[in-house]
Amino acid sequence: MSQTTNSPNEQEWKVIGQLVSSIQAEQKRARRWGIFFKTLTFVFLFSLLAIGLADDDLESFIEAQDHVAVVDIFGPIMADSEASAEKLLPSLEAAFEAPNSKAVLLNINSPGGSPVQAGIVFDELQLLKQQYPNKPVYAVIGDIGASGAYYVAAAADFIYADKASTVGSIGVIGSGFGFDQLIAKLGIDRRTYTAGSNKDFLDPFLPEKQQQRVMFEALLDDIHQQFISQVELGRGNRLTADAQLYSGAVWHGQQALQLGLIDGLGSLYSVARDVIGVSEKLWYSPNETPFEQLMDELGVQTKTAISWGLTQALVPSLKIQ
Repeated sequence: MSQTTNSPNEQEWKVIGQLVSSIQAEQKRARRWGIFFKTLTFVFLFSLLAIGLADDDLESFIEAQDHVAVVDIFGPIMADSEASAEKLLPSLEAAFEAPNSKAVLLNINSPGGSPVQAGIVFDELQLLKQQYPNKPVYAVIGDIGASGAYYVAAAADFIYADKASTVGSIGVIGSGFGFDQLIAKLGIDRRTYTAGSNKDFLDPFLPEKQQQRVMFEALLDDIHQQFISQVELGRGNRLTADAQLYSGAVWHGQQALQLGLIDGLGSLYSVARDVIGVSEKLWYSPNETPFEQLMDELGVQTKTAISWGLTQALVPSLKIQ
């Protein structure tokens, strides 16, 4: 009885054939997944574009009706920020110019920032109010409207805030450090050469000069008085005579109402609906290119997806009921 066995050559070819088949199958799977992800990406981007176009259609529809023109003032008020004068002014101009905007609403959630940037916005708001005398301006403070943010709010005809909002901080601050004693202990010499007696103004590595301190405090006082003058220009006799009003202190909404810093308690929605009497709202923001709008939307969608995925991974039993 004979037994048939494969020769070594035949076995090698069999293994090679299996390996080739495996590689081909893997390539097919990779192509299918590639097509799937490409299709998914296309659908995702197409959906974002469709959402953007739908939003444009909705905005055009609202813009053709009576509406409240909302301008967000979020975050620090400083150059190169979203709340800089450069970013805010085009939005404010568009809000005032819109023929069907019945009021302009400053939606504020900011701790303040640069007195220069806040002053520019305040002055331009005054000019726009003169150009459009029949278009009232409302400021609504969310979590916080302090310092430079309240500076801007004071330009509005009426200010509202939540009962727990942080309001005020009508003051100016300048701060720094003094390292002169530290470097002396370390045996470090600070060598500074100036042409002009105050060119080393408040150098943190030199002992403080009394004359420069007096000059700096006078500078802060002058800026403080400018701030006070603008607040009083905007608020007038609605302000109460309180010794702490301009001390840099902050108050919650109910206290701010008693002090005359605000005119009432309310939110963006209640002020539009109950005070202005127009429930439709349209946000005015700096013009972006379609690509920038798409990337912004993509960033939000991606962030939401990542957050949802992390939540599911870390807290798989979490449910909303």
